[in-house]
Amino acid sequence: MKTDVPDKLGFAPQKDIAYNKLLPYADRLDEESNDILGKIKGNLGRAVQLREIWPGVLFWTRKLSTYMRLYGRKFSKEDHVLFIKLLYELVTIPKLEISMMQGLARLLINLLKKRALLSREDLELPWRPLYELQERILYSKTEHLGLNWFPNSVESVLKTLVKSCRPYFPDSATQEMLEEWRPLLCPFDVTMQRAISYFELFLPTTLPPELHHIGFKLWFDELINLWVSVQNLPGWEVHLVNLFARLANDNIGYIDWDPYIPKIFTRILRSLNLPVGTSQMLVTRYVTNAYDISHVVLWVSSLLGGPSKQAQAQLSGLFNSITSFFHPSNHGRWLMKLMKLLQRLPASVVRRLHRERYRKPTWLTPIPSSHKLTEQDITDFVQSMMQPVLLAMFSKTGSLDAAHALQNLALMRPELVIPPVLEKTYPAMETLTEPHQLTATLSCMIGVARSLVSGGQRYPEGPTHMLPLLMRALPGVDPNDFSKCMITFQFIATFVTLVPLVDCSFALHERTDLTEVEREMCSASAEFEDFVLQFMDRCFALIDSSTLEQTREETETEKMTHLESLVELGLSSTFSTILTQCSLDIFKVALEKVFNFATTNIFETRVAGRMVADMCRAASKCHPAESLKLFVPHCCNAINQIVVNEEVLNEEELDKELLWNLQLLSEVTRVDGDKILPYRSQLVQILQLTLHLKCKQGYSLACNLLHHILRSTVLIYPTEYCSVPGGFQQPITDLPIKDWGRPGDLWKLDIQWHVPCVEETSFAFYVLDLILQPELQRLQRFAKGEQDMSRDDVLQSLSIVQHCLLGAGSLMPPLKGEPIPELVHSMVNLDETTLYTGIEYDESRENYRDAICSVMRQLLHYILEHSEDDTKSLFSIIKIISDLLHFKGSHKHEFDSRWKSFNLVKKSMENRLHGKKKHIRALLIDRVMLQHELRKLTVEGCQYRSIHQELMRDLLRLSTSTYSQVRSRAQNVLFTALGTYNFCCRDLIPHVLQFLNPDSRSVTQQQFKGALYCLLGNHSGVCLANLHDWECISLTWPAVVRSGLSSAMSLEKPSIVRLFDDLADKIHRQYETIGIDFSIPDECRTVAKRLMVAGSPFPKDPVPSEEEVTDGLRRQELKNSDSVEKYKKLVGDLLDCLSNRNMPWKFEHISIGFLSLLLRDDHQLPAPAVLFFVKSLNHDSLLVRKVAISAVAGIMKQLKRPHKKVPVTPQELCELKEESGMIAGDRSDNQWLQYHSSSLPRTQKDWEHCVFVEKTHWGYYSWPRKLMMYAPPEEQPKQDLTREEMTEREQIIYDHFSDPVFVSQLIEFLSLEDRKGKDKFSPRRFCLFKGLFRNYNDAFLPVLRPHMERLVSDTHESKQRCVAEIISGLIRGCKHWSYAKVEHLWELLCPLLRTALSNITVETYADWGTCIATACESRDPRKLHWLFEMLMESPVNGEGGSFVDACRLYVLQGGLAQQEWRVPELLHRLLQYLEPKLTQVYKNVRERIGSVLTYIFMIDVNLPYTQPTTSPRISDFTERILLRLKPLTEGDEEIQNHVVEENEVGEQDERTQAIKLLKTVLKWLISSAGRSFSTPVPEQLQLLPLLFKIAPVENDDSYDEMKRDAKTCLSLMSQGLLYTEQIPMVLSALKEIAGSSSWHARYTVLTYLQIMVFYNLFTFMSDQRAVANVRALVIQLLEDEQLEVREMAATTLSGFLQCNFLSMDAPMQAHFEALCKTRLPKKRKRELGSVVDTIPSADLVRRHAGVLGLSACILSSPYDVPTWMPQLLMDLSAHLNDTQPIEMTVKKTLSNFRRTHHDNWQEHKQQFTDDQLLVLTDLLVSPCYYA
Repeated sequence: MKTDVPDKLGFAPQKDIAYNKLLPYADRLDEESNDILGKIKGNLGRAVQLREIWPGVLFWTRKLSTYMRLYGRKFSKEDHVLFIKLLYELVTIPKLEISMMQGLARLLINLLKKRALLSREDLELPWRPLYELQERILYSKTEHLGLNWFPNSVESVLKTLVKSCRPYFPDSATQEMLEEWRPLLCPFDVTMQRAISYFELFLPTTLPPELHHIGFKLWFDELINLWVSVQNLPGWEVHLVNLFARLANDNIGYIDWDPYIPKIFTRILRSLNLPVGTSQMLVTRYVTNAYDISHVVLWVSSLLGGPSKQAQAQLSGLFNSITSFFHPSNHGRWLMKLMKLLQRLPASVVRRLHRERYRKPTWLTPIPSSHKLTEQDITDFVQSMMQPVLLAMFSKTGSLDAAHALQNLALMRPELVIPPVLEKTYPAMETLTEPHQLTATLSCMIGVARSLVSGGQRYPEGPTHMLPLLMRALPGVDPNDFSKCMITFQFIATFVTLVPLVDCSFALHERTDLTEVEREMCSASAEFEDFVLQFMDRCFALIDSSTLEQTREETETEKMTHLESLVELGLSSTFSTILTQCSLDIFKVALEKVFNFATTNIFETRVAGRMVADMCRAASKCHPAESLKLFVPHCCNAINQIVVNEEVLNEEELDKELLWNLQLLSEVTRVDGDKILPYRSQLVQILQLTLHLKCKQGYSLACNLLHHILRSTVLIYPTEYCSVPGGFQQPITDLPIKDWGRPGDLWKLDIQWHVPCVEETSFAFYVLDLILQPELQRLQRFAKGEQDMSRDDVLQSLSIVQHCLLGAGSLMPPLKGEPIPELVHSMVNLDETTLYTGIEYDESRENYRDAICSVMRQLLHYILEHSEDDTKSLFSIIKIISDLLHFKGSHKHEFDSRWKSFNLVKKSMENRLHGKKKHIRALLIDRVMLQHELRKLTVEGCQYRSIHQELMRDLLRLSTSTYSQVRSRAQNVLFTALGTYNFCCRDLIPHVLQFLNPDSRSVTQQQFKGALYCLLGNHSGVCLANLHDWECISLTWPAVVRSGLSSAMSLEKPSIVRLFDDLADKIHRQYETIGIDFSIPDECRTVAKRLMVAGSPFPKDPVPSEEEVTDGLRRQELKNSDSVEKYKKLVGDLLDCLSNRNMPWKFEHISIGFLSLLLRDDHQLPAPAVLFFVKSLNHDSLLVRKVAISAVAGIMKQLKRPHKKVPVTPQELCELKEESGMIAGDRSDNQWLQYHSSSLPRTQKDWEHCVFVEKTHWGYYSWPRKLMMYAPPEEQPKQDLTREEMTEREQIIYDHFSDPVFVSQLIEFLSLEDRKGKDKFSPRRFCLFKGLFRNYNDAFLPVLRPHMERLVSDTHESKQRCVAEIISGLIRGCKHWSYAKVEHLWELLCPLLRTALSNITVETYADWGTCIATACESRDPRKLHWLFEMLMESPVNGEGGSFVDACRLYVLQGGLAQQEWRVPELLHRLLQYLEPKLTQVYKNVRERIGSVLTYIFMIDVNLPYTQPTTSPRISDFTERILLRLKPLTEGDEEIQNHVVEENEVGEQDERTQAIKLLKTVLKWLISSAGRSFSTPVPEQLQLLPLLFKIAPVENDDSYDEMKRDAKTCLSLMSQGLLYTEQIPMVLSALKEIAGSSSWHARYTVLTYLQIMVFYNLFTFMSDQRAVANVRALVIQLLEDEQLEVREMAATTLSGFLQCNFLSMDAPMQAHFEALCKTRLPKKRKRELGSVVDTIPSADLVRRHAGVLGLSACILSSPYDVPTWMPQLLMDLSAHLNDTQPIEMTVKKTLSNFRRTHHDNWQEHKQQFTDDQLLVLTDLLVSPCYYA
């Protein structure tokens, strides 16, 4: 079947859509596709060579993407490569308009989608153009200034594009990328995020093994070590994980992950953010930057298998430790993540298995057989997942995730997965009280249906469950519970689709070769008939209980409710599935039953009637001949008998029986057309009788009948959807049970198509002539005024016309008319392509589409003139116009919903393991049908003809008519039409704008509103006001603004005001910068030339001649200059509108908004607009001022004169050669960058010789090959221009800002407050001032200086904020000033800043912090030495109180933090200065110092390849601190907080000082927990004992600050990440503390241990000694003398057992049992009055410890009963009467056991013997109070 393709096509297609070959007209498609492809190649090639990007290139690339939707990748490999190369060149044109780039990129992504089709040999794409594109758009330097407007989706499109091109990057790419991005890796800088995300996106991982040494091996060690050594989840760690996941997946078997596996799993577990331990505090950072589950899943599934099996062990550990979180009683924000993990992991493993075993081998590296998954691997994996999945079935988030997981697990191991699900399903079907349990289990059963029914070698007994399940599901068809009803329908339909309902029981006697299971299936199949009949009885009961009389009061609506319509859908589709799958015998019984039900009752036609009619339709669809023989005569007789007497025709309310029979008849005729022909005379007679009934309900049903008869005869559709080709009528040679669950075979589908024969078509035309013709004539006479008709008659006629059009639409050729010329000019042809859809139009007959069209237009004009209030007729006409334009036999919205439901069904029943389209036959047929519909609906690039123009004008007239409902319906049709025809918007816009023109006086308010709605568009379609094209915008925007002067506009009407708001809002949201430069570079043109001469099919169009090419070039230049002209004109028009005095303020604002969108980075704003914006800085309206500030900042950027940069090799700068090997951090070759107070540039000469490097990341990790540095000053643009040397635009700004009046007014406005208490430092104003000082040097300083001096001394927050914005702008703007000016500037600024800092207040300290941080950002610290020296003078001096001290520190920290690693000297100075002051009394200063310390030590990281830092180090600091804390660590008494806050005179004793110091240290520890990259574990350990001493045990907020801080600190430290080598240190420290005398400390050790172990679970588990030590520690504390400690130890032990960290082994059990048997001493008779001994005896403690141990074991498995549990419960019960506290423990344990096992007690009971059960029941039942 597949070999003969190339002869006809002339080439071997890459991969076409298989379903096309199954269409009834498949033989014509090759010719058609070749023709279209030839046109696409020719015209696309021509358009590129003629440099016509719009409309040529865009038109034909859109055609190419439609071609791919219809035919897949049906072109030769050569063409495929050329298309890709051409599009790649087009996408990377630097000046291309972004929205065009996006469209082309989407097509390119689609071409690259199936990477198996093209290998690396076939295609190579460079990576750098893509990188430059990303840089230009995602890190745009001008977007934040409003000079570029990008669409929201651009980021994801670009990322997908890089992903698609990645496999084809050249071999050398990896090395080049590393050289490009390594220098950005500075962990303290934002560039780190950028570099790592580039690595994640670009690094190729699919290189073949022989190239690995120039692929991932270049970076793997470096990056994985980086990942391992980072601890606090910075934002970029997520990107690293994604990169490793992809690497692992692409190179399974080529990387040894074993050393990293415990680390990987520990981090995955941490990233799930599960709440653990008794005191739950999470570090905030983990909540925001958690790993992306889909990548985690990919990584895990790639690690499985292989020789070491380590990953599976860890994965089982992971699931064991988190299983209990899946229990339905647990709920939290972490649940979604867990469910996602559960759902995605099996799917990922299935995908991997498919790739290893079933996928056709491609050029991608295959997995070596040593690392493929073995059968054992799969079994282990499935087993490790079963427990959590079974728990998740009943989760609060719904059972869908679990069902999905089960579906994939069952594909791999049905025998492990299905039985436990069945065990839960059978009881759920029996219970009546727990409906949620039923819906959950059924939806899981639907997931595993296919694996269950098809049985197979692994699970042969599967099919035997099928019938019991179906029979038990029947009670679910329950009228009272909607969701149960729906899931039951879905369940039954799913199972029945998979199984032919044929009675095979006869085979038991005839065949001897059946297996046991097959015999069982045969005998069970005898019950099928019973099942079908019972199902029907259930349905009839459902229908009886949902008739209108039963469910509604008289007054309510008669329409179906939403729920009823869903039930109707479920019922009819399930019933039709059942009948399709029946054998003929069962069908006949069912048919008779449904016929009797339908004909012996009379139903109302709204609810019940629809359901019954649906059932009858299902029957007649399956076997039309048999069914029609019963139904048609019956209905026709009934109708004829009633209609015999004449007056029926004029009755308003018709007889129920007549309506019901009409409804039944109209549904049963929706069958195969040629089966209707025998009854045609009867049917036509009925139509003639009933179409003109007076009653609306009556004639609507008759119209449906007409519609269905026509549809059945003229459409193409498959006539059966049985699961086996040919149905079950044939003599049974093969047993049908062999077909259970069999997938359809795509190449033997054998679809039975209904293709209309001559007889059917002529019958359809006969009906049209008979019925449609007279109606059209009547309407025409009415429209001419020759005949009167009542409104109801008109409506009735229109209804008949509409149904004829709907029924026979596919027979009628499209509307004819002349194409409208010259809407746009193009040098390539823009013709429409017509697709053959199986209908030959008969030209000899009348084209009814044209006839209807002309009558409708006459009628429409007549109604609008004479009776515009006849809205019902107008609705009908609008609907007919819509169908005339678009309807060719199916509707778009129906197609979309069918496509959606097809995908849902496919997903719920697909087999991802074997792949290869092994779907059920019915699904495959449905897909072919969808392909046919898709072809019918494809209307890409229809030509815009005169008839369309007329109809659109009519629609526009309706869209602006009087009644709002008419308007809105007409508008929707209009929007659809606008999206269908090429370039018709240009034709329509002027007509819409006429209504907005203020000069036309006759416009009504309705027309005005209608026109505005037409501009606004609907949410999905075109928005006329915002087409991305200069011509359209230059018309619409000024028109919208001018409409403010129209007489019809009134701002009193809220609806109109809202419309303008929406319109302005939509334009702002959707506007994307429109291109001005449309040039196409030569590289594109050479590729296009190759495309035109490449292989078959050859394009018919000639290669453009020289003249054409030069003409093209001329036109393109013309278009560019034309665009610039239009741009200037648009700006001019908007300014004109603004200068009109009468313009209402609202429109002024709209216009200013439009103007602000027109700032661009490739063309300066015209001078009048610059003047306008500068003046608007002092506008009265705040809104306008805000827009003006942004705009002027943008204009400054446009006017900036570029500074020349020259590449320098870093080696020249530092005279040292770069060190070999990878070394990051402080090296000798980047020392010169750092701040040394000895060598600051303090003179003109030093300043000129100093090489300034502004960006902070250069030189930290490695140097780039070439560093771009500024050229010497003499080569730079001239500074200090005189006014004469400036351009016009610069002069405007210069004049205004030199004018003292203007400036003082501006400062006045800027220092007003906007919203009290909500204002912040404004980056926009900062950009404005930075631009002023950058472009004009210090020209404006003299004018601004007095204002700054005034504002600085005023303490109002808005004044201070204003001066902060100016100062930060000044400091950043003076980047290129000469030394003299800079020095002068600082002489002015230092005193100002001193004053400011002494006046700082609560409201302003944040603004000053932002000001200094902004000023220091990306500046060489040596340039700012004045600032730093001033800030370092004495930050904490007590002048102005503690608050000012804290603020000064905050401001200083802002400046230093920006400088990161380049100011070690300043950091050392600061630390020296602060150390003596650490014993601060004031809390706010302490917190601030803690935060500053974090930043001081931030640079001390321990990352791979990094030198020890020259900045301050934590270890030295900790040593000095510990010395000063000695008094606290040595003493044993409790540490009390001294609350004496006054700074008393005289030295306090050492101890008090130490306590104060400790408080500050705590603040430091807390603030560094979330921020630093690595936790200094050894240093923290030295402080641990101290913290344990202080931390309180109870959760009580009344404790003082120190105790609370200590507790927080411990909680944060316990969550820290540990490395294997650190574990022994931590454990020994804990062990030491566990021996301390304070029971608080011992108690806290346990809570610390719980969290620490869980957050580092796999690291601990991979170290046996550590596990043993933890276990010993817990068991030791179980025997602690303090009761609370013992109980906590038991809780901890139970937690460790529950997450499988420790296991309940025999020695442990024996140890506890032995402890339990400790004898207690007899109670001595006490002397009266003797002191009661309260200290428990050692024996009691030991006995209690044993009981606690047993209790911990029992509580550790709350949701099941392991084998050892019954015996332990018996042991425990023996202690029920011991002394306290033992009795209490036993009681608690038993009540907990009862609480957690109560739900599933029926299952759990089985684990106990009868004797044990007796004892238990005694224990668990509370004693009776009435005994």
